[in-house]
Amino acid sequence: MEFAIFAFLAVFLLIASGGLLLFYREVMLQRISEVIHPRPKEKSIGSVVQQAKSSIGSLMESVENLMPRSDKEVSIVVQRLTRAGYRNESAVKVFYGCKVAAPILLSALALVTGLASLGPFFVYLMTLGVGFLAPDFWLGKKIKKRQKKINRGLPDVLDLLVICMEAGLSLDQATARTAQELNQSQPELCDELNIVVLEQHAGRGRADAWKHMAERTGVESVRNLVSMLVQTEQFGTSIAKVLRVHSDSLRVQRVQMIEELASKTSVKLVFPLVLFIFPALFLVTLGPAAIVMVESFSKLTNK
Repeated sequence: MEFAIFAFLAVFLLIASGGLLLFYREVMLQRISEVIHPRPKEKSIGSVVQQAKSSIGSLMESVENLMPRSDKEVSIVVQRLTRAGYRNESAVKVFYGCKVAAPILLSALALVTGLASLGPFFVYLMTLGVGFLAPDFWLGKKIKKRQKKINRGLPDVLDLLVICMEAGLSLDQATARTAQELNQSQPELCDELNIVVLEQHAGRGRADAWKHMAERTGVESVRNLVSMLVQTEQFGTSIAKVLRVHSDSLRVQRVQMIEELASKTSVKLVFPLVLFIFPALFLVTLGPAAIVMVESFSKLTNK
């Protein structure tokens, strides 16, 4: 089994090095010429970090070609990466590269640490499965974290939108102004608003731009907001009043959610009390009495 793992790693490294030599031949020639004819130049820390990131990204892009995938799966991955905030073209390639590289790294780690000696088949199967699924779990956590931030910052954004519209700005101008003002406190939601503004400048309709934002984020409160905006535009009602009502309803929902979590704490505390606190309490209260009883019984038996 270990020989098969070594052979697989050797073949993988040969294929990766061959791919790098084929796809990045010009870069290698440039580096060789720089070594032969050195030129004095200063490199900042930022340039070194950027070069390291680009090299890692290029390596992941070359590795991801080993991963078989369909167009439907790629579209789902692109949607998930977009919801997590990764919109670069290389994000999909890096993601699939991680799904290929993570199992190999975990298998090599199990081999080096000697963990594979406990049960080679089971350990390597676990490392391959965990390494393959780890990028999906990480991406899911990133999506939930970003959606939580968007949901938490939506009432503040709506309040500023209402203030801007009551000051005389249109909805498009208020959206751009809000994205500019709250960029430091709510970067995720302001990023989505900036995309809405850019899509409208590119010629997309207002309703389509907001619907596209709801699809990108995948947050239920944003979808409700978009549906309310579309209905308001169709029926010609006041947008500022609708936004104010929706902001108040979101705050009420937040308070109700906090109250629900607070009411669940009493039930969740039962298990720590029974497993940790009650045994220690019984030991402290009944321990001295048990010691005295044992000593008294020992004296009676000795007599």
